[in-house]
Amino acid sequence: MSKTLKRYSDSDRMNHWFIAIMFFLSALSGLAFFHPSLYFLTNLFGGGTWARILHPFLGVLMFLGFILMFFRVVKDNMFKRGDKEWRKQSGRMLRGEINPDLPVGKYNYGQKMIFWLMTLSLLALVITGVLFWRPWFAPNFSVEVLRAASLIHAISAWVLLLSVFVHIYAAIWVKGTMRAMTQGTVTEEWAKTHHPLWYKETTGKN
Repeated sequence: MSKTLKRYSDSDRMNHWFIAIMFFLSALSGLAFFHPSLYFLTNLFGGGTWARILHPFLGVLMFLGFILMFFRVVKDNMFKRGDKEWRKQSGRMLRGEINPDLPVGKYNYGQKMIFWLMTLSLLALVITGVLFWRPWFAPNFSVEVLRAASLIHAISAWVLLLSVFVHIYAAIWVKGTMRAMTQGTVTEEWAKTHHPLWYKETTGKN
């Protein structure tokens, strides 16, 4: 049986799942107001009024959870010279041709891109959401500002949705990845294959 390595602490995993729950609740309540055909989603929150009230609070909770995660993982998500090689071979990676010789640390180039897309889209969502948060802040801004904020909010929401879907798909597609967030560990074989630099740093082995 392959040995395992600790990838995430219990607190990291709890925060991750908290963010995930807040994301889906925020997404469902937000989509309910995106188009009339999706308004039925408000029933999940007790009706339109409650969905409108809860949506911004759910978004803020998600953002607060993400901030905690951000400061824990941002160092490992900074782009490095070795990421260029992963980017060049990204087409092969997507076809399932894994190259264990690539200089990949705790996160690869694709994961880092998703991380920064999530960070920027969430930041835009919070800023624009506050601008038209009624009745607290919206009255302080002009109609033009509120319209622009609404448009940016919608675009950012779709960027975040797509980023999360890619994140989920990749976690399922790369066998052995899901256990990192369910059990907190990964096998040494998985680490050596997908994140060889992190494997060496963690174990001291080549």
